[in-house]
Amino acid sequence: MVKSDKFGPEKILKVEDKKTGMKGFLVLDNLSLGPGKGGIRMTPTVTVDEVFKLARAMTWKNALADLPFGGAKSGIVADDKKLTKEQKKAIVEAFSRALKPVCPSKYIAAPDMNMAEEEMRWFAEANGSLKACTGKPKDMGGIPHELGSTGFGTAHAARVAIEHKGLDIKGVSFAVEGFGNVGWFVAKFLTEWGARLVAASDSKGTIYNPKGLDFEKLAKVKKEQRTVTNYKPGEVLPCEKLFELPVDVLVPAAIPNSINEKNWSKIRAKIIAEGANIPATPEIEEKLHRKGILVVPDFVANSGGVISSYVEYTGGTAKQMFSLVEEKIKKNTKLVLERSDKKGVSPRVAALEIAKERILEKMNA
Repeated sequence: MVKSDKFGPEKILKVEDKKTGMKGFLVLDNLSLGPGKGGIRMTPTVTVDEVFKLARAMTWKNALADLPFGGAKSGIVADDKKLTKEQKKAIVEAFSRALKPVCPSKYIAAPDMNMAEEEMRWFAEANGSLKACTGKPKDMGGIPHELGSTGFGTAHAARVAIEHKGLDIKGVSFAVEGFGNVGWFVAKFLTEWGARLVAASDSKGTIYNPKGLDFEKLAKVKKEQRTVTNYKPGEVLPCEKLFELPVDVLVPAAIPNSINEKNWSKIRAKIIAEGANIPATPEIEEKLHRKGILVVPDFVANSGGVISSYVEYTGGTAKQMFSLVEEKIKKNTKLVLERSDKKGVSPRVAALEIAKERILEKMNA
């Protein structure tokens, strides 16, 4: 059940198209800072309540990233696996046309679950505006996710946290859960800056070597053999053991709730930089904070993707994207950690305070 408060939601739109069978909805949560920015999720079970929670997360993420975007999210009720390409295209186009009264004036779409570049092409073309969405193909002015904006930003958030703790990055050890798009780039940039990658995991398991893993060699093994566990030399461990390793920095960059009631007390890292969305609940983060572990929350650390979307929206280049991601994530991570220390609260509480202040300032104006 959607519970409204002073921040939103401002509008919930439900749309249908009998010809294609399209059923969907859009939640515009808070548009004080600008048009609502958030992806389209396509699943057979997506609900208004789920989309509202995601829209609210985008409200905080965009405000904390200091972007002129509000928070929004949309959903299409469909089973991607049971649709032909033609059927999916027709549904996405119908959804785009149905949202035309508010898109792109109040809503800017993006890819989310079961939506990618090609779907964004269909969406933009049906809408008649390139500004209707981000995540478009390169030939439409898109900035490819494969460039690693989210991982690049998470690496910078981790670096700020390392410096905040008074550690030298060249002596720091780190482990990455998930060696996909986000984790791969976090590992790449942190090793380039001198940190020592000692563990990485994928769905097959964890590879661990306290002396360090060669990133280039690991990337080659992953690409050619489809799993990090074939890297040598190293000890192969179960996926969950990665969280118990004696490292300075832990980067969860895969699935939600990977840090939970079962394993949080076993974590030995000094710093956690959340590359994944919701790798731990706020309650678990609070426990980690009380334990003395510095946690850079997801909507601070992994906002490189939405910053990249802003650069695409304004017609910028990949070079400008990397520059803005670095600038904003470094600045906002420092703000959050300084406030956390000053007020004696967890970084998540501090980050939410900053996001709310930025939104309320606009609302009150």
